[in-house]
Amino acid sequence: MESDLLRQQISNMRQSLFVEEILEYQFLQLEQLQDNKNPNFLREIMTLYFRESPKTIAIIDQALMEQSIGANKVTKEINQALECFKGGDIQGCKGAVQRLKQEHNILRNRLESYFQGENTSH
Repeated sequence: MESDLLRQQISNMRQSLFVEEILEYQFLQLEQLQDNKNPNFLREIMTLYFRESPKTIAIIDQALMEQSIGANKVTKEINQALECFKGGDIQGCKGAVQRLKQEHNILRNRLESYFQGENTSH
């Protein structure tokens, strides 16, 4: 009886997470990957997510505070991603993040070449 009540409370909490739009269908997909061989799969994935996501958020926050050290195209893509996010355009946000990664790689590669050339000229 007590375990039935506990199961019902847990079920209600879970449903509330979806009603409040804290969770979405991808969470259900992760739940389906959990089985008897790996009963803590979802907990492990979420633990990893909560361990790693603050680092990513901090990097984005720092980049926004510094305006990406003058990296114009990187800043442009960060701003585009934020605009899409604010407008609820998840696909647009994903595209902007992909372009952000590309621009970041271009910036890194070009600056590495620049600094190597600068070092050899001295």
